[in-house]
Amino acid sequence: MSRDKVRVAVVFGGRSSEHAISCISAGSVLSHLDRERYEVVPVGITRSGAWVLGTDDPRQLVISGRELPSVDESRTALALPGDPTRGGLVVLDQDRAGEVFSGVDVVFPVLHGPFGEDGTIQGLLEMAGVPYVGAGVLASAAGMDKEFTKKLLAAGGLPIGDLVVLRRGTDTLTPEQRDRLGLPVFVKPARAGSSVGITRVTDWADLPDAIATAREHDPKVLVEAAIEGREVEVAVLEFPDGTVRASVPAEIRIVGPGAGGATPEFYDFEAKYLDDVCEFDIPAKLGDAESERLRELAVAAFRALDGQGLARVDFFVGPNGEVTVNEVNTMPGFTSISMFPRAWAVTGLDYPTLLTTLVETALARGTGLR
Repeated sequence: MSRDKVRVAVVFGGRSSEHAISCISAGSVLSHLDRERYEVVPVGITRSGAWVLGTDDPRQLVISGRELPSVDESRTALALPGDPTRGGLVVLDQDRAGEVFSGVDVVFPVLHGPFGEDGTIQGLLEMAGVPYVGAGVLASAAGMDKEFTKKLLAAGGLPIGDLVVLRRGTDTLTPEQRDRLGLPVFVKPARAGSSVGITRVTDWADLPDAIATAREHDPKVLVEAAIEGREVEVAVLEFPDGTVRASVPAEIRIVGPGAGGATPEFYDFEAKYLDDVCEFDIPAKLGDAESERLRELAVAAFRALDGQGLARVDFFVGPNGEVTVNEVNTMPGFTSISMFPRAWAVTGLDYPTLLTTLVETALARGTGLR
């Protein structure tokens, strides 16, 4: 490979339940990175956690019918040592073990969920001294853990909904907590995304099963009071000079039944990725003052978590205009239907320019306390 271009390692897949969505996001990123400007090294992480040389063919990283893509475990085994003197990615295959496969100027970790979006790979990259796209260790960990997201948002004076945290060994709500939250409630893993493991509960008799479903993904579970309102998302982007801007707000509306014939009760995994049941208003049908307030709150939420690079901030907007921050996603989806790139496209930043901005911001920030 020539060294007259910046070398970008696009890392995708991973050990989380969002493995397939990461692959789909990576396919979109690989399709839109400026190859005149960047050399791209695709790096896949298998479901078991092995690093391999990934495919650079976006056609292999799409949903086919209802079959989800995954990283091919048979490809060349690689590793990125935490030692910054090793020179980048090294080969692990027996006949080439220890050989430097490629130097890396910047990593784009297109990883969703635990072991990728939670500060773990960010810590490795800090150790290796390799700049990377997106939030640092603290913001990634706090953004992944919805309990601490809410705590930081509340400390920053941002409006959040009522919730109860169920830690390991606690399997139900007290009568007082049930009275406070009311029905319906949403039961979800504290550290997961893509609506994985979430149940809408309308009868307290269903609570134990909902907690068990969430605990398939995380021993810590949140039980959140349902909030009436429109689902509106705002994309936040940091630029190389440190300026932070918010996109136009975008609204998600569920308008039809899924594959099983029923209309989803909320924006779940199937509604997001498998069933054509949603419409998107970009920009959302809001007044100018409402839109501007959401954009300001999105930047404030980004700052509250000490965000870097990018985030998507999700809101509920109530019938009387009341606003609640639902969550902050520090590595939002980059699929063809994902709100983050679509919102920026409408705001005036096309997909290739958006990716270039993310990479250049990562290079400008560097690692450590520079």
